[in-house]
Amino acid sequence: MSRILITGAAGMIGRALLQELDARQNDVIATDLHAPERLQKGVDFHRMDVTTDDPTRVIADMRPDVIVHLASIVTPPKGSTRDLEYAVDVKGTEKVLQAALAAGTRRIVVTSSGAAYGYHADNPVPLRETDAIRGNAAFPYSHHKRLVEEMLAAARESAPQLEQVVLRVGTVLGQGTENQITALFRKPRLLAVQGSESPFVFIWTRDLARILKRAATDGPAGIFNVAGDGALGVTDLAKALNKPVLRLPAWVLKAALGIAKPLGLSRYGPEQVRFLQYRPVLANEALQRDFGYRPDKTSAEVFEYWQKAAGL
Repeated sequence: MSRILITGAAGMIGRALLQELDARQNDVIATDLHAPERLQKGVDFHRMDVTTDDPTRVIADMRPDVIVHLASIVTPPKGSTRDLEYAVDVKGTEKVLQAALAAGTRRIVVTSSGAAYGYHADNPVPLRETDAIRGNAAFPYSHHKRLVEEMLAAARESAPQLEQVVLRVGTVLGQGTENQITALFRKPRLLAVQGSESPFVFIWTRDLARILKRAATDGPAGIFNVAGDGALGVTDLAKALNKPVLRLPAWVLKAALGIAKPLGLSRYGPEQVRFLQYRPVLANEALQRDFGYRPDKTSAEVFEYWQKAAGL
């Protein structure tokens, strides 16, 4: 029996992982700002704010064999600031990592993101785990995931006794998923940059939870892209949703967002055009071949599942 501590356990992925883990086979500790809804019998909860000294205290007390670090700000809430997001994503990870080393933790599993590769015109299609991590400074989430991965790479050199599983996750969709990405699919028409299909790779929430379970138990260490087979461009998405596509030249869209954001008419600025143009497409061969998991749902099947659940 391993003692597994989960950060961010009250989030969508944390709750899904808790459903996969059997508290009769593992000593499971859930941590977050508040307890997950319907916490399973046998799972222990401890409040942990990763922006404070909580990780040092809780991890020292619990001495977990494995830490699954999910705590992150994927969709910033209203009023969020870049400083807060950095404090959670980067400094919070640093605190958890240092606490893990001090407590003698055997393995740490970290959810990174395909966004860590960055949004670049010269990104290979598809991207593989050996490709460079170049998260753009203009996108806080992308840049923070890059900084986290650089931190983890340094730890692999200085502290090889701590096994690492780093998961570069695509867009996660499941029943009830609602965020800034799904908001794009709910609009009357889809927005696209002329000359770009803005491809998405999706991973089903349940597939990701099963991958995390394997990473925390009997899976190999390493770095793995996490996505279902295939990708869907804006044409595919529009066809599935039966919606029109508004295709604008990049310069028009940049100019419009440059005006709209300062006026409070859009939360996005001109940098969002790069997000639409150069979305990372993730290869999943290493996940299947080396990690030993083939997602149950392809990207197209994940989107269809979410679409039906969302009533679209």
